[in-house]
Amino acid sequence: MRLGSFQSHQGPLGESAPDDEPVDFVGESDTLRYVRMRMEQVAPTSATVLLLGETGTGKGVAARLIHLLSPRRDARFVSVDCTSLPATLIESELFGREKGAFTDARSTQVGRCELAHGGTLFLDEIGELPADIQSKLLRILQHGQFERLGSPRTIRVDVRIIAATNRNLIDEVKAGRFRRDLYYRLNVFPITLPPLRERQGDVPGLARHLVSRLARKHQRHVDTISRPVLETLTAYDWPGNVRELENVLERAIITSPDSALQLLEPLISETSDTDGDAPGTMLADVERAHILRILGVSAWRIEGPRGAARALGLKPSTLRSRMRKLGVRRSQVLRRPARSLHVA
Repeated sequence: MRLGSFQSHQGPLGESAPDDEPVDFVGESDTLRYVRMRMEQVAPTSATVLLLGETGTGKGVAARLIHLLSPRRDARFVSVDCTSLPATLIESELFGREKGAFTDARSTQVGRCELAHGGTLFLDEIGELPADIQSKLLRILQHGQFERLGSPRTIRVDVRIIAATNRNLIDEVKAGRFRRDLYYRLNVFPITLPPLRERQGDVPGLARHLVSRLARKHQRHVDTISRPVLETLTAYDWPGNVRELENVLERAIITSPDSALQLLEPLISETSDTDGDAPGTMLADVERAHILRILGVSAWRIEGPRGAARALGLKPSTLRSRMRKLGVRRSQVLRRPARSLHVA
């Protein structure tokens, strides 16, 4: 079965993704083709998979797709975000607890490892796990055994583990923050998800796919992305990767006044929560340069069939507003040409 875009329809999933959550894996770049091939290789097996890559590159999507392509597809896919669980609760959440195991344990709770029996357990950001929990996870990987908190009874599970991290686990091992033996147990079949800036040719197709899905989600009739908008999206480096692109497009769909997608000011100023240079400034610079280039080509005509507004897919009044907000003046010179659009 070839990887593409799936809609997940499974039985009760416990803590897993909702049944109707889309599973998107869109792109035809060489880097993504290689990732797709690696996923297709490992999916039919029960091998542990370690997904590597920056935040927002789609590691959770890849984990769900591996599950859907595996013989375990009809069983549960249980997802655990290791960064969202408090250190005081993570043991009982993962392994379960017996009634009375601690002060507030008023009932027995089945842990997520047990919920995933017969299926797949996805541990996102596994580098965040405390050391004492790492040893218990190692036992599951080695022997498929654990005990609920407050119980001496050993529970056996058949569960496939897929882990993900944006950290360099080798560095974590050297620093003494991650168990070496656990790292080797997890690193059976590593797959690195490439950042979006390394597959920018995938951006146009991915943007069209996301706009189609998000427009349906918000019941908005936005079905057109102009070439200038695609050029702007493709030229940006996307420090927040696919997650940032999806957020940008979702806001654009909500704020676009008609069927053509428009990138408006609130969108540009709030694109990412990543560290470093403000991404809003970076995207504004890209947009300013692109508007200058189109104005130059159209001899600074704004209106008319050959005007810059039509080329940009904007109303003349909207373009004039954007020019004022971005400080675009005829005296400005474009320092560097905008990147050409490459459609995969």
